Amino acid sequence: MMRKSSSIDPRDHTCLVLKYAISSRLLLITLISLWRSFLSPYDTSAFIYPGCLSSADANANADTDPQLLFPHVASALEGSIVWDSVYYVRIAQCGYEYEQSYAFFPLLPICISLLSRTVFAPLIPIIGHKAVLGLSGYVLNNIAFVFTALYIYRLSILILNDSEVALRASILFCFNPASVFYSSIYSESLYAVFSIVGLYNLLGHANNVATLCFALSGAARSNGMLNAGYFCFQAMHQAYDAIILKKHASLALPVVVSGAFRCFCIFIPFVSFQAYGYLNICRRHAEDEMIPWCRARIPLLYDHIQSHYWGVGFLKYFQVKQLPNFLLATPVLSLAICSIVYYVKLSPKVFFSLGLGAFPANKELFAYIIPPGTTGEPETPGSLEDETSSTLQDAQSLRQRKRFTKGWSTVRNVSLQSGNVSSEGRACLPVLVIPFILHTGFMAATAFLVMHVQVATRFLSASPLLYWFASHVMMTPSIAKRWGYFIWVYCASYILIGSLLFSNFYPFT
Repeated sequence: MMRKSSSIDPRDHTCLVLKYAISSRLLLITLISLWRSFLSPYDTSAFIYPGCLSSADANANADTDPQLLFPHVASALEGSIVWDSVYYVRIAQCGYEYEQSYAFFPLLPICISLLSRTVFAPLIPIIGHKAVLGLSGYVLNNIAFVFTALYIYRLSILILNDSEVALRASILFCFNPASVFYSSIYSESLYAVFSIVGLYNLLGHANNVATLCFALSGAARSNGMLNAGYFCFQAMHQAYDAIILKKHASLALPVVVSGAFRCFCIFIPFVSFQAYGYLNICRRHAEDEMIPWCRARIPLLYDHIQSHYWGVGFLKYFQVKQLPNFLLATPVLSLAICSIVYYVKLSPKVFFSLGLGAFPANKELFAYIIPPGTTGEPETPGSLEDETSSTLQDAQSLRQRKRFTKGWSTVRNVSLQSGNVSSEGRACLPVLVIPFILHTGFMAATAFLVMHVQVATRFLSASPLLYWFASHVMMTPSIAKRWGYFIWVYCASYILIGSLLFSNFYPFT
């Protein structure tokens, strides 16, 4: 029989994930505060903050009042705004003033600005406007992180059907190597929460909610657009089902149109932001006075900024002097590669066929992982439905829970009958994991070949595939002790070093 996920009530697991998520944020904030008090920042320019170029916003330039009630708190908050946080806070206060500031997408600055003008507005006379902006960003991102951890657990339950593996994967995320960025004024938290919540709703057939979440993730970071690939994968399978299996090509048209429309909606924030930048920068000048990128056939501001100001481009970072940064990114890139290889090797045939033809017509596109060391014998439909329903009891209505569990037992049998289990009955590649593999692979390749490679640590930190793989490795008896120790040392060391360097304006990823 298949190993039972856990004798613990899944609601207890949810509470446990919540505790770990909150504890990890308190730990990060404590470490950052300690390092800031023990060491002097390498760069003290965070305290230099000229007024906005435009005087349209009275609050923007009214932050020089020396009669603040808590000047030390204000100074601590303002001094903690380092690296990219400086841009986000500046944009939230003054808008997009400089060309290079358009590298930072608008969702985080908009949210910070809204919070500072509403919830935290009474604190402006006490600690000042800039400090309130910083506080708004910290509160927003730490809350978003906690929700991300909870939804990673829920998403993992749906895909892995193993609460122990899902719990461990969620805990690993809580202490991931890029943790310092999730508790800073960076866009990682908003990108992660909308991506994971979107995936969770996509699996629950709440496609409209998923589309909105993916679009918001694209408004937080440019790589949020890649989430459109999940809808492409869904549409591809539905079209294959209509044309090949059901022999009704006409059924494929609405599927393709719907998928294309959802992808278009996900691209809207990126395209709109590029158009906004073009109008602000290029339309100020006559056509013959425009800067070169404005005269391009497709004037893509983001591409210009990344190349011109940050030197981002294919193989541009392959320099001897950048070797330390490649070493810094080696652990997460190695983890990504191992994750991809592990899942592809479960069933190469299923992966390279993109799962097409894995299931007969009228079957739900759900599958699962049979944990290593089990026989692969499916559970009865009733026990599976009860377990999954219990997992979602606090979050979904009875109708929604039934929608999640529909078709699981059928797909289990199809998976077993179609030869996707090894002769030892050890593992099966879930078709639903394939887009995660492709997504992680594309992002890892982009980080290695195109981007500043050290950014890979936080660039890949929201990829569930890494935590699923690490969780499975740590629960495999033959290798758990050795590799589990290595994984936790890697996470702990990057949390300690990252909080030390980043908080004091030293370079870290």
